[in-house]
Amino acid sequence: MPMLDPVANGLTAIKNAEMVRKKEVVICPASKLLGAILRVMQKHGYIGEVEYIDDGRAGKFRVQLLGRINKCGAIKPRFPVRKDEFEEWEKRYLPARDIGILIVSTPKGVMSHREAKKLGIGGRLVAYVY
Repeated sequence: MPMLDPVANGLTAIKNAEMVRKKEVVICPASKLLGAILRVMQKHGYIGEVEYIDDGRAGKFRVQLLGRINKCGAIKPRFPVRKDEFEEWEKRYLPARDIGILIVSTPKGVMSHREAKKLGIGGRLVAYVY
């Protein structure tokens, strides 16, 4: 069975590990986009240390879990979103105002929807976490 979406796979692994109160989870294969998403989640305090393990193949991430994630997942298809459209997507993917973040891939890199709003740029939705 080929791996079709490392991002969706990784976020599902995190969600499942959180549900059974694990302290850490190893995600393979690693991808650059997944690494960037994990950095955003770490910056916002959803996960602890993220370590890249080079196994000579696709690589892996070892992620420390803090028990702060209720739900996270990839957004598919990756909808384009303009700088003034974030509200609608928040309503669609997040449980309430100011709870959770949408993770957006923008021309300035991967960031949370709040940072994108501040910078006044749009991008493509890749994931959500709360």
